[in-house]
Amino acid sequence: MAMKIIFLEEFGKAFVPKRVIPVLRKYMLKAGYDEVPYKFFGLLFYASAIMTTLIFIIFIYPYLKRYSLIWIYTFSFVGWFFIQMFFAFLFIMLVYFYLDLKIFTRTKKMEEQLPDFLQVMSSNLKGGMTFERALWAAIKPRFGVLGSEMAKTSKKVMTGYEISRALAELSDKYDSLMLQRTVDLLVSELESGGNIAQLIDRIVASLKETKALKNELSASAIAYVIFISVIVILISPLLFALSFQLLIMTLAFIGKFSVVSQKVSTLPFSFSKSLVNPADFRNFSVLAIFVISLFSSMIVAIVEKGNVKSGVKYIPIYIIGSMSFYFLFIKIIGALFTGII
Repeated sequence: MAMKIIFLEEFGKAFVPKRVIPVLRKYMLKAGYDEVPYKFFGLLFYASAIMTTLIFIIFIYPYLKRYSLIWIYTFSFVGWFFIQMFFAFLFIMLVYFYLDLKIFTRTKKMEEQLPDFLQVMSSNLKGGMTFERALWAAIKPRFGVLGSEMAKTSKKVMTGYEISRALAELSDKYDSLMLQRTVDLLVSELESGGNIAQLIDRIVASLKETKALKNELSASAIAYVIFISVIVILISPLLFALSFQLLIMTLAFIGKFSVVSQKVSTLPFSFSKSLVNPADFRNFSVLAIFVISLFSSMIVAIVEKGNVKSGVKYIPIYIIGSMSFYFLFIKIIGALFTGII
């Protein structure tokens, strides 16, 4: 009742254009959602509205009191619109990133299980089962998500669906070129009345060969991965920590000589106070290490796996590791050079 009163679903539907709904439904289907979560979209709208209100009242409205009423209304409308759009865009990007990552993970698990499933199905066909019975009998609990999707497809076929249509709907649920090609080959062979078991055996052999080649390429790139990891996690923080300590020593050196130059007026040169702040350099170092770690983790993912999405797990490892070594090196180097100047 409470959900109905605040119109979560209505707001969610209102801000999704009608032309986008079919594309969004297909996209959500690939992520594993049978329905578009309009209530969640409505909740995001309310969250962005609340955050916009707080920011406007706390940070913007106090500066508008000095203007006339017309300018207050104008600035309020423009400021509210752009802040609301910013949060809406931010939430859309976060949701898109989450769904895209979920689609990739879901597809990856399916592609790992597909050869084994097809092999079991081929054995059933060789045992004399029809295609429909072989498909149903191949469903095992160990196949996880693929098994549940195949169970839905098999039930559709048994209730009168055309096999080609049921398999096509299955391929639409995954963003996988491997599954799409496999379905196209199976449908083509079924329509021509060929030997399905023999075709499935050739598909399984091809899929396993492709997987072996990918593993071989990944293993050959391990040297590059180790090299990049050492540079990012150890060498880069060490160099920034040395630079930070060198800056502190240089500033201390300049500070002492500036005192001497003020007392001795006969010197042909003088030292003035440095405008470089060590805290600013430290903040710059943290930001630089963060950016280096972020993009290096993406490069490692591309080198090892062939795409960035597979390397999302590397991002926190590289960032936390490089940051930890940076602050550790600052402590160690600072302790070593204490008392030199």
